[in-house]
Amino acid sequence: MKKTIEEHAARFSHIAAEYDDSQDSDEYRACVSLVVHYADPSPEDVVLDLGTGTGAIALALAPDAKRVVGRDISEGMLEQARTKAAEVGIENVEFGEGRFREPNAGDEQVDIVVTNFAMHHLSDEEKREAIGVIADLEPRRFVLGDVMFFGTPDPDEPFYSPEVDDPATVGFLADALTDAGFVLTAVESVHEQVGVLVAERAPTADE
Repeated sequence: MKKTIEEHAARFSHIAAEYDDSQDSDEYRACVSLVVHYADPSPEDVVLDLGTGTGAIALALAPDAKRVVGRDISEGMLEQARTKAAEVGIENVEFGEGRFREPNAGDEQVDIVVTNFAMHHLSDEEKREAIGVIADLEPRRFVLGDVMFFGTPDPDEPFYSPEVDDPATVGFLADALTDAGFVLTAVESVHEQVGVLVAERAPTADE
């Protein structure tokens, strides 16, 4: 991680009010749509949205899910998410502090985990640890939308800011998911530096 968690939290709290307006690229919107599409919760599913930000994905999934738990390190972003939920009358979402390696997901079984444009702030070692923590929650599906390298990274592209971002290659992420017991079921390239990976939990011998 190129900045501390506290530094990232402060940075995002500072820009929280303008964050939604700043995410106006076609690639970002496509990534959001794909994450929502592949998450595909049923009315019995509990969804955990890590790095929920202002709640765009959590609120999009809530009408189809039993409950959505949104977790973020930035209180400013969480306040935006709570305000948006109240404005549209969505009551089956709960936003609170949490992070990839300490998701604070509660005792309820998590069926689906999603995250979008957040994990790239972690180092590769931290990403591997985070994927292991997510696997331990035993969701049946994990949908990861993020900045990721499908080819040679170009730091001049708008999706990669070396001072704050630390994206991984698609190959590294695929290996980390597989090593954690997931089976990769879909790979969507939105841009040479943006994509969505869908992983399903591999059945155990007892299943």
